[in-house]
Amino acid sequence: MTFHIRIKPWLRDCAVHSEICCTIISRYRAITSAYYRGAVGALLVYDVTRRATFDNVARWLKELRDHTDSSIVVMLVGNKSDLRHLVAVSTEDGQEYAEAESLYFMETSALDATNVDNAFSEVLTQIYRIASRKTVDAGDDGSSAPSKGENINVKDDVSSLKRAGCCSS
Repeated sequence: MTFHIRIKPWLRDCAVHSEICCTIISRYRAITSAYYRGAVGALLVYDVTRRATFDNVARWLKELRDHTDSSIVVMLVGNKSDLRHLVAVSTEDGQEYAEAESLYFMETSALDATNVDNAFSEVLTQIYRIASRKTVDAGDDGSSAPSKGENINVKDDVSSLKRAGCCSS
């Protein structure tokens, strides 16, 4: 498994600690479902120059939905947007699929870093919004909402199932 940990002071002065697990590596296929548990966000990435990778998104999305909480934030990401001359999956195809499945959508280029940080930031922003909303809903007068500078543990706030799994301590 590939893990990347990043702490970034970012939204409303909250320190956001994100742990990112790459579960698509086929040799780990048998254990990937265990790593979905407890996940609060996901980026489903396909290669815009290879149609087969886009065609596999439905399978990965089903597996993700089968093993995660219904409030998970999912973004569909078309990577290699810098290779416009080799495109096999149009932007419109990606957008239509994302819209039909209620996913966020963005195209990126890992080569030139176009939208890479934006994709992660958008997913983290949406996770924060869900966690904030759940915190407010849990309080009687709304006073339990995260205050400026307060750290929130998104795993505890977003996952009602409180399951251990990928990227948990």
